[in-house]
Amino acid sequence: MNKVMLIGNVGQDPEVRYVDQGVAVARLSLATTERGYTLQNGTQVPEHTDWHNVILWRKLAEIVEKYVHKGDRLYIEGRLRYRTYDDKQGQRRYVTEVWADNMELLGGGIKPTSVPQQDDAAAQPQDIAAEAPDGALPF
Repeated sequence: MNKVMLIGNVGQDPEVRYVDQGVAVARLSLATTERGYTLQNGTQVPEHTDWHNVILWRKLAEIVEKYVHKGDRLYIEGRLRYRTYDDKQGQRRYVTEVWADNMELLGGGIKPTSVPQQDDAAAQPQDIAAEAPDGALPF
């Protein structure tokens, strides 16, 4: 099973693009933070923040475009995807992404809203990624 659940804050305004036939795809960075704590022996363990690349498709991407901004708190549920590409200098780069299936807007005066990804088998994001050259995302 490949399942990821994250609660974090958006690091910068989402980037939204439209691919074939007007299908929306959004990319955002999400920061998750583990609070620092003190061990029984008095050792301080500092706070730790991880950054996650999140990809949202179709209706989720359209909602992100309208309602999500830097600093907003989100719940993201999805799966991990890995890809590689060669940068301008010819170096191989590795990217880990969370492809969101579900999203909830949390806090900030916004009523929590659950937004499930479409279950339509013909509308799965991997179909569009397969159509892109080398399976690359449009970012």
